[in-house]
Amino acid sequence: MPYEIDLTSVERKSITSLSPAFSGQHPNGETLSFTNYYMEIDHQPFFGVSGELHYSRLWEDRWEDSLIKCKAGGISIISTYVFWIHHEEIEGEFDFGGRRDLRRFVQLCQKHDLRVIVRIGPFAHGEVRNGGLPDWLYGKPFEPRSLDEGFIECTKRWYERLGQELQGLFYQDGGPIIATQLDNEYMHSAAPWEITSGVSNEWLPVGEEGDAYLLKLLSIAQEAGIITPFYTCTGWGGAATPEELMPLWGGYAFRPWIFYSHQGEHPATEEYIYRDNHNDAVPTTYNFEPFYRPESKPYLCCEMGGGMTCCYYYRFILPFESVDAMANIKLASGCNMLGYYMYHGGTNPTGRRTIFLNEGQVPKLSYDYQAALGEYGQVRDSYRRLRALHLLTRTFEQSLCRMKTVLPKGSQVIDPHDADTLRYALRIDENGSGFLFINNYQDHAPINDKLDQTITLRLPTEVLVIEGINLSAGENCVLPFHLDIGGIMLRYALAQPLTIMNTGQETVAFFFIPEGMKGRFVFSEFTNIHCLSGCRRQNGSTVVLNDDVVMPHFSAEQQGEKVHFVILNRRDSLNFNLIEWADRQAVLLSEGVLLPEKDRLRLESMNEHERIAVFPNDAINLENTIPDGQYGLFKCYRLEREPVSVAAVVRQTGPTRYVIDVPQRHPAVKEQFLSICYHGDIAQAFINGQMAADNFSNGAPWEIALNELADRLEHHPLTVVITPLKQDANVNVESVMAGRKEEAAQISGGISWVTVSSLYEWQLATVTSD
Repeated sequence: MPYEIDLTSVERKSITSLSPAFSGQHPNGETLSFTNYYMEIDHQPFFGVSGELHYSRLWEDRWEDSLIKCKAGGISIISTYVFWIHHEEIEGEFDFGGRRDLRRFVQLCQKHDLRVIVRIGPFAHGEVRNGGLPDWLYGKPFEPRSLDEGFIECTKRWYERLGQELQGLFYQDGGPIIATQLDNEYMHSAAPWEITSGVSNEWLPVGEEGDAYLLKLLSIAQEAGIITPFYTCTGWGGAATPEELMPLWGGYAFRPWIFYSHQGEHPATEEYIYRDNHNDAVPTTYNFEPFYRPESKPYLCCEMGGGMTCCYYYRFILPFESVDAMANIKLASGCNMLGYYMYHGGTNPTGRRTIFLNEGQVPKLSYDYQAALGEYGQVRDSYRRLRALHLLTRTFEQSLCRMKTVLPKGSQVIDPHDADTLRYALRIDENGSGFLFINNYQDHAPINDKLDQTITLRLPTEVLVIEGINLSAGENCVLPFHLDIGGIMLRYALAQPLTIMNTGQETVAFFFIPEGMKGRFVFSEFTNIHCLSGCRRQNGSTVVLNDDVVMPHFSAEQQGEKVHFVILNRRDSLNFNLIEWADRQAVLLSEGVLLPEKDRLRLESMNEHERIAVFPNDAINLENTIPDGQYGLFKCYRLEREPVSVAAVVRQTGPTRYVIDVPQRHPAVKEQFLSICYHGDIAQAFINGQMAADNFSNGAPWEIALNELADRLEHHPLTVVITPLKQDANVNVESVMAGRKEEAAQISGGISWVTVSSLYEWQLATVTSD
C-alpha cells in the first residue's frame, strides 16, 4: 500500500535557551543547561538515556557490575528512588549502611562516569510499602503529602539527612548528581497504607495543594544543601508541574494496576501509536496533557515501561520487543531523553520492625520487573535490543536533538487493533535530512507482517520514494534519509544505523537489517560505489544486499570522502558492542556480556564456551583466548572453561512443600542460578524459616541467584512452599463453636523440575601503566 507525507512546508524550529534555573556548572568548567528542545553539555546537544536502578533493592556487592552493565547497554544517567521507609523505618533511627549506603552507590556511579538523578520523595511509590513513606507517619496528627507544618517538618528532617549523605556529590561540587525529583505523581497517584490493608484498605492522599506543595519541597531541599542543576516532577495524569520544575513523561503498555477494578483481559493500549509531543499546535495528545505550551520545554522521559512486575491479579510474560518499540515511539514523538522504569530489577530489603517493605499486591521480596537487567543482573533480550537503539542516539545526538517530529495525516487516530495500517513517523531537520521511524509492534493485540510498502516523502528539493519496505510483526526500525554519513550523502537506506567509527585508517559505518526487511542503500548519482562482498549495484547508485550472506560490505566515495559500510543481520546487532579501549574505538560481537572498564575488559556468560569477534583486528590485545578464524571482517577468538555441572536434590515433604539441597558455591564460577519450573499460584523459598525469595507464577521458570544465600545454605536446605491453585475453594464456618476451615474441590501445585546453571567470567584485557 502506498503512503505519502508532505514535507515541503515544515515549519522551522525555534530553539531557545531555558532560564538559568535549569543549568549548573561543574568545577572543571563544564556546563549543563537546556534549550526548549534538549539538554546541553557545554552548549552542545546531549541526548541522555536514563535507566532506573534502585540501590537498596540490590545487594551492595552487585552494584558495580550492575552499573558497568548499564553503561555498556547505553545508559548515561542512573535514576534511583531514595525510599524514606528503607532508611528511617523507625522514627529518628536512620540506616544508611550496606545495601542502603546511598553515598557509596553514587560514588560508584561517579567512578564509572554515570550521571545521577535522585528521586527523594517524600512519596515515591515504586511498589514499596506506603509508597515509601514510613509507617510511623500514619498515626501522626497531620496529613502526609500536604503543607501541614508537622509533615513539612518531618520531610525537612529527611531532606537534611539526605543532604548530609550526599554532600560533595552534587554536580556543582564535582559530583555526578545532575537532578532531583521532588515527590512523585503529586495530585495523580497514591498507594495503600499497608498498615490497614486487608481490613479497611485506607489509601494515602494524592495531594491537593498543587504547585505550592512542590515549590515548598524545592525550598526545603535547597535549604538542606540538595542543590542540582535542575529539579524534576512527573508530568502525566494532571500531576502538578510548577514552572520551576522540569516535567518528565513516560508510558506503560502492561498495567497491573487496572485490575483493581477491571474485569477480563488486559485491553490493547494506545502506547504504540506515534504522537507529536513537542508542538504548540498539538497542545494535548494521548497521555500527554501538559499545563504548559509543549514547545516551551523539552519532551523528556523518565518512566517508559522497561518491563513490568507481575501483580497478584495480572500475571504475564513480558514480550521483550515491547520495550524498544516503546523507545522507538517516544523517540519519534519528539523525545530527547529516553528514560526506562525499570532498567534493572531488584529484590526488596527486609525491615527491622516490618519484615516486608513492599506493597501488598506484588511479591514480598522480588522486584525483578522483567527488566532489561533482571533481579540479579540477568541480561534479557530487551537489553540487547535497546543497546542497538542507544548506539543510534549516541552517534547522531548532535543532529537528532535538533530534529522536529512530523506525522502523516491521521496517524494519531490509528486504532490499536488495526493490524494492517503502516505506523510511521519522521524526525527531520531544516536541511531535509532525518530518520523514518516504523513500528510494527502492538501490545495485547495481533499485528501483521508489513510487505512491500511504499512511503513517498515530498521534500523541498525532491520527491523521495522509498519502496519495498518489509517488516516482520513485532519489529520496529529507524531508517535514515538524506543523511550525511562520514561525508557521503545517503538518500535513504532500508537498514538501521548502529554507529560510525574511525579506525584511524578509514571511516566505517555499521548498519543492521531489521527482521523481515530486504536491505538496500540508495546514494546520490555522483557516488562511486565498490561492492566488496554480499551485495550488488543496481541502477548505478543503489546497493542491494544479497540474501543469506554473512556481513555484506561495500565502500562509497564522494567528493574525496570515503566510507566503508558494514551491514549486520538482526542477530548480530543484538551482540554488537562499541567500546573505547586504550584511546581507540573497537567493535566486539559476543553473545556473552561485556563489562568494559577504564583499565580492564571482562566478559560473563552462561556458557562455558564463548566466541568473540573483534574489529579492527588489532584494536585489543585479548588475553585468555584462542584464535578462531574470521567472521566477515571480524577476527574471532574462543574462550573456554571447564564446565561446572552440579545438580540440586529435591525432596517432597508435603502436598506442595519441597526441600531442595543446593550444592555448595563453586569457586570456579561467578554465580550460580537455581531455576525452578513449577505450577501453582505463588511460590516462596525459605532458609531456616526465613524467606529468601518469592515469585508469582506466570508460566516462566523462577530464577534464584545463590551467591547471597551461600553462607546460609551451607547449614540449611532451601524449603520451597507453593500456594496451590484451588478449585471451588471456600471457608467452612458452619460449626457452632467458631470453627473455620478451608475446603477446595481440587488443588493443583507442584515442582516439575529444578536445575542449577553457572555464570562464568573471563578477563579479556587489561591496561597497564608504563
